[in-house]
Amino acid sequence: MINVFGSKVGEEEIRQVTESIGKQWMGMGPKTKQFEKEIAERLHTDRFVLVDSGSNGLYMALSLLNLPKGSEVIIPSFTWVSCAQVVMMAGCTPVFCDVDIQSQNITAELVKPHITSNTGAIMAVHYAGLPVDLDPILELGYPVIEDACHAIDSKYKGKSCGTVGAVGVYSFDAVKNLCMGEGGGVTSSNSKYMERANVLRYCGIGKSGFEASTHGKERWWEYNIVEPFIKMNPSDIAAGIGLAQLQKLDELQEYRKKIWDIYQEEFREISWIQTPMDADTARGDQHSYFTYFIRVPKRDQMAKYLFDNGIYTTLRYHPLHLNPLYQSKESLPNSELLNEQGLNIPLHPSLSMEDVDQIIHYCKKFGEEMKL
Repeated sequence: MINVFGSKVGEEEIRQVTESIGKQWMGMGPKTKQFEKEIAERLHTDRFVLVDSGSNGLYMALSLLNLPKGSEVIIPSFTWVSCAQVVMMAGCTPVFCDVDIQSQNITAELVKPHITSNTGAIMAVHYAGLPVDLDPILELGYPVIEDACHAIDSKYKGKSCGTVGAVGVYSFDAVKNLCMGEGGGVTSSNSKYMERANVLRYCGIGKSGFEASTHGKERWWEYNIVEPFIKMNPSDIAAGIGLAQLQKLDELQEYRKKIWDIYQEEFREISWIQTPMDADTARGDQHSYFTYFIRVPKRDQMAKYLFDNGIYTTLRYHPLHLNPLYQSKESLPNSELLNEQGLNIPLHPSLSMEDVDQIIHYCKKFGEEMKL
């Protein structure tokens, strides 16, 4: 079966893991600090705090904003469930917003109708790695959390996605462009946010006992708990994998773009396939090519047809406002249409060119058999 998502790891990652195990250092340690330094340099941001998942990174970001309980946070409905869950866990209310049908991203015009006197923040998700048009959203006057979990290599007007809003969040899970197995991160130009994030991720403890001992403190095992928070520590095992991935990220991205460009060329002239948007390079934007999202008629039949021919596809994401948990009464036509037409087809660095040819062949063959 050809998988829809995937990563590519090898000897470099194995060496990093072996080194950490050999030094008996598997928790948060020197590799974590090294990864934070190197990723911050790549993103051109002053500081980066590594955590154990992108979902926890979103919760961290929301916590850093310190919104009053009951505040409303506007989020796209067409996104991963963590975006809504962290809002609720922080004692706030998710307000679901529609997305642009072409980009699958929120826009300022789609956000505006949902602004109320209780609005506290806006969450902008760079879907598939395509940058959200952030400036008009920032002009609305609310702090913006950038969910850059698909967008580690994306740029908006020349700046790395995740470094433009109040707080940026990244994911390094098993299928992301830069994978660690599990991992995430937070960045911000606000130094106080970053200092607080560094404390919060370790249960809100100001300094570990080891750090205190190296600074000459007596009774170093006594620690100061700054505020209550859950543990989000990453591990050096994960950070080491991340370091190896970071060294080959440009190569991995180049291969993702190659597949993307082939799909765009092969599908552009097929009338029944709506291809995804490319980044506005004239504006200084850059895509991350996390996933290739198409819109097609007879979507369910196409997914089953491809599955029967050894190609796994999926829909990311089921619109959250349709989930009974959130008791939303919103009508969001674009998200609902995407729910019926959208399909993610395989795009990742473990695909062979033979795999890509097979995917294209069966997509076209489906259209021929259905007379689309």
